[in-house]
Amino acid sequence: MREDLSDLSLAQTVDLTNCDREPIHMLGGVQPIGFLVATASDWVVRRASANVEAHLGRPPEALLGESLSRILTREALHQIGGRLHLLRGPNAVERLFGVTLQEGGPPYDLAIHMSGDSIVLEGEPSDLEDALEAGTTVRGMIARLHQVEGFEGLCREAVRQIRALTGFGRVMLYRFDHDGAGEVIAESTASFMPSFMGLHFPASDIPRQARLLYERNWLRLITDTELAPVPVLPLLDRHQQPLDLSLSVLRSVSPIHIEYLRNMGIRASMSISVLRKGRLWGLIACHNTEPLRVPFERRTAAELFGQIFSLALENREREEEAEREAQASQVHHRLMAALGAMRPGNRSLTEFLEMLSEVIDCDGIGLWSSTGTAMRGHTPTAEEFSGIVRFLHRAASGTIYATHRLGEMHPPAADFSQRAAGLLAIPLSRAPRDYLVFFRRAVTHSVTWAGDPNKPVTLGPNGLRLTPRKSFAAWQETVQGQSRPWSESDLMMAERLRVTLLEVVLQLTDMAERERRVAQERQEILIAELNHRVRNILGLIRGLVNQSRGHASSVDEFAGMIGGRIQALARAHDQITTDHWRPAPLEELIRSEAAAYVAEGRDRVRLEGVPVLLEHTAYTTMALVIHEMMTNAAKYGALCDRHGHVTVRWHFTPEEALEIHWTEEGGPPVQPPRRQGFGTTIVERALPHDLRGEAELRYHLSGVRARFLLPANHVQRGTEEPGEAQPPLPAAPAAFALSGRVLLVEDNLLIAMDAEDQLRRLGAPVVDVASSVQAALRLLEHAEPQVALLDVNLGRENSFPVADALLARGIPFVFATGYGEGDAFPDRFRASDVISKPYTAAEMRAALQRSMG
Repeated sequence: MREDLSDLSLAQTVDLTNCDREPIHMLGGVQPIGFLVATASDWVVRRASANVEAHLGRPPEALLGESLSRILTREALHQIGGRLHLLRGPNAVERLFGVTLQEGGPPYDLAIHMSGDSIVLEGEPSDLEDALEAGTTVRGMIARLHQVEGFEGLCREAVRQIRALTGFGRVMLYRFDHDGAGEVIAESTASFMPSFMGLHFPASDIPRQARLLYERNWLRLITDTELAPVPVLPLLDRHQQPLDLSLSVLRSVSPIHIEYLRNMGIRASMSISVLRKGRLWGLIACHNTEPLRVPFERRTAAELFGQIFSLALENREREEEAEREAQASQVHHRLMAALGAMRPGNRSLTEFLEMLSEVIDCDGIGLWSSTGTAMRGHTPTAEEFSGIVRFLHRAASGTIYATHRLGEMHPPAADFSQRAAGLLAIPLSRAPRDYLVFFRRAVTHSVTWAGDPNKPVTLGPNGLRLTPRKSFAAWQETVQGQSRPWSESDLMMAERLRVTLLEVVLQLTDMAERERRVAQERQEILIAELNHRVRNILGLIRGLVNQSRGHASSVDEFAGMIGGRIQALARAHDQITTDHWRPAPLEELIRSEAAAYVAEGRDRVRLEGVPVLLEHTAYTTMALVIHEMMTNAAKYGALCDRHGHVTVRWHFTPEEALEIHWTEEGGPPVQPPRRQGFGTTIVERALPHDLRGEAELRYHLSGVRARFLLPANHVQRGTEEPGEAQPPLPAAPAAFALSGRVLLVEDNLLIAMDAEDQLRRLGAPVVDVASSVQAALRLLEHAEPQVALLDVNLGRENSFPVADALLARGIPFVFATGYGEGDAFPDRFRASDVISKPYTAAEMRAALQRSMG
């Protein structure tokens, strides 16, 4: 950075095309010691200012090459060295106050920073009469700053306190707008000085290079515009490079700026940077009509206050941003709620335009999309809107685009500026691009400038270049064909709205896609559900056949047993499918079973209890249990003659479980059976295994007594998700045989019993049967199996946790399923063997052999 651009304060002009002709490396302003520049390696003086002799008693040429230890006291060097260790970052400057540089000499205030590999030491005489306590002063200033409310109050308090601290006649807060021009938004002025409040200054008054340096250097002071600068010697180093003075606190400023201040009648000036997120937001500019030297310690306090004010300003803006974010969230929720309530045929943002126009202050709003154009309020015509969209395709590049001078950017818009002079466009899609566009009408207004901003190129004292204005009287300009500018708040809200609208568009697209797929999905679900239920029924029937054949003495008895049990299942399924798989009445189940054996069932079978609905999975299990109880009663118990009867009572327990009591009376004497048949097995084991319930069967001479307990969740409504069937697996050679323990996880008792028999016929000496994940994991901890067969769906859970445990132990396993949910398996199980229900012995053997390698 050239130093002639490093201190361009309020309303100055610089011709950047001729800046190389300006004097460089100069000192001025506060009658300082000047510069002592030493290398960091040996602390030898490499540069010195021309006025250093007045303070150190030796001319600068005599100091060059001299060690600092021969010039300064040991205590001064010690303090300087300590400050050097505190420097952090490329823009760091450390300060020392009241340091005695030579024995018996006066105290000085020092500023220390690094410039490349050089140490730059700047000094000025300490003001012994200034009794400022910087810490106490700044704390008090900050406390008063935090007490004021509102943005305007914060700004007024800041300039008032800086004026009180520094003694300048006029202190202004100068804010930059979106195009770089500035406006005085707060001011504290002595009665004899003119006010600049509300005046605007063109962006050219503070060039971009100067703004960048203001971001690095928080404070700059000019004590007297009439003081002559002095050079730092030598002007160039051995590499023919000047010294970088960007962080210097004593360097002089551009002659252009000095001339500018003189034209304003200003003798002393100071500026304090105001940063927002590390970028220059504005300046606190101080003017005085007489020379004014602000002591270094007081300037340091002002700089610290400026930093605190920047943080306070940023905090206030964050609060406003938080409020805007809350508003954006409300709009988002309203849009999402409205989207959820949309009718199936409505798939456009058109319905939301009124709501969207409330988000950003505008006069009109338009939506351009592939499905059509919609506009509300003051907007261009459809044809004019089409031209604007073509312009946006060229200018917006897929980002939010905003302008308050549409007629300048898009000349055809000048003809309809009264309807749309400014726009803010939010892209909603990729090519062909859709847009949501906010419009603002033209507003004729006046801007008051501090002098004519159109500065001509004239021959001034510094050559042919832009010459500083000589008049700063208020100069009004009438602006036409422009709308109110879009603020940073508007742009931030637009970005949040863009994210929300993209989500809305995606939601609308998903809705349309879902509607196109809904018929096919319903059909697939119905087919998968039917497939699942048919496979389970077939597996259940095969289990009934296999388990019943060993308990019949003749073919006719076998056929009767099988027919009765299948009929019981059929009746149960008829009942629950009639009600669309909703819970069905227990009473209807018992009466339908009784009707199969007793014509006068209502008298011979007595039912007592409140109305109860059984969940459909419990309904089929209870159908088998009631069927067996009713069959035994008809063959051997109370219903085998014309005298006995059966009483079935039920009630809810305090835990909301259902307790059922079966009592037979009036029949022939009852004796306990000599062997346990399949029917008795169903009665005693079906409820505990399938439903986690309880079953007790007792034989008394007067008749059979039984107690059944169904957990509360089986008298509640429940559903299962269908899936797709897995393809059958090829059979393995019959020579394959199991030799070790097998873990079988199956939640249906009959299917589990059938699978257990098949596994034993394959040679398994021990088959551990579990109906839940928890039970399977307990068995796995007790003894590790040779292989495992896992039913995927276990009611309200699946067997994947068991598979994970087997996988961790290196134990092979095979999945079994009545669904077709192979695609829904986790990625880690996609390659696992799967057999579909009802599976044959050959399929089971082939899958087990493959899994065991």
